[in-house]
Amino acid sequence: MSSHARRRIYLMRHGSVTYFDAAGKPYLPESVPLNEQGRAQATAAGKIFAQENIRFDRLIVSGLPRTVETASRVLAETGQQIAFEHWPDLTELKGGKLAAIVDTDLKEAFTGAFDGVVPEHKQFLGGETIGQLMDRIHPAIDRLRADRSWDTVLLVLHGGVNRAILSYALTGQRLFLGNLAQTAGCINALDAGDIANDWVVRFVNYSPLAGLQGESRSTTMETLLDQYRKSRKL
Repeated sequence: MSSHARRRIYLMRHGSVTYFDAAGKPYLPESVPLNEQGRAQATAAGKIFAQENIRFDRLIVSGLPRTVETASRVLAETGQQIAFEHWPDLTELKGGKLAAIVDTDLKEAFTGAFDGVVPEHKQFLGGETIGQLMDRIHPAIDRLRADRSWDTVLLVLHGGVNRAILSYALTGQRLFLGNLAQTAGCINALDAGDIANDWVVRFVNYSPLAGLQGESRSTTMETLLDQYRKSRKL
C-alpha cells in the first residue's frame, strides 16, 4: 500500500425539504420530510454512486428524518444494505424561537451565520452559536478518522454541519467558512490521511441535477428568509 494512502469520505447534504408553508409559517424542522424535489435529488445522487460502482463501508446520518430518507434513497440505487449509524452530534445548527426575533434583526439572524469567516459567537436564528457547533463537529470527525476499520464512508448531514467539516478539512483550524455553498442533495468528497492535517478536498457541492447550478444566485438562508417574511407581511 502507498505511504500516502488516504480514506474517502463522501459528504452529502440531505435533499430539499419544505420548512415554511405558503403563508410563511414554519413547520417543525426536526420532523420535516423530503419534498418532491428532495426525493429526486437523493435518487439522482444514488444513481451517480451506482454508476461509479462506489461501495460504502459505513453510512452515517444525523438521525433527523431528512437525512435518513436521503440516505435510504441513495442505497435504493446502489443496492447496498448497510445499517445506518445515527450520530446526534452531527445534527444541524439549532435555532431559537423565530417569534422572538424582531423584524429588524431577521436578516442577520437568518444569514449572519453563513457570512464569510464567521466569528464563534455568531448565533443561528437566535440559537446555537458557531463555536458550539464546532465544539461537537470537530471531535466527531476526529473520532471517525481515528477508527481505522473503514475505507469509504458516506455521511448524509446538513448544510451548516457540512460547512463545519469542510472548513476543518480546508484550513486545519478552528474556523468556519460560512460562504461554502451546500446545495440540497449535493455531494462533497474528502480524503483523510493518518495525521490531523492530512486532508485532500477532492470536490465540493456537486449537484447531480444541477451540474452548473444556474438556477439561483441566492443562498439557502436568503431564500428561507424571503419565505418566512410572508408570515410577518414584510
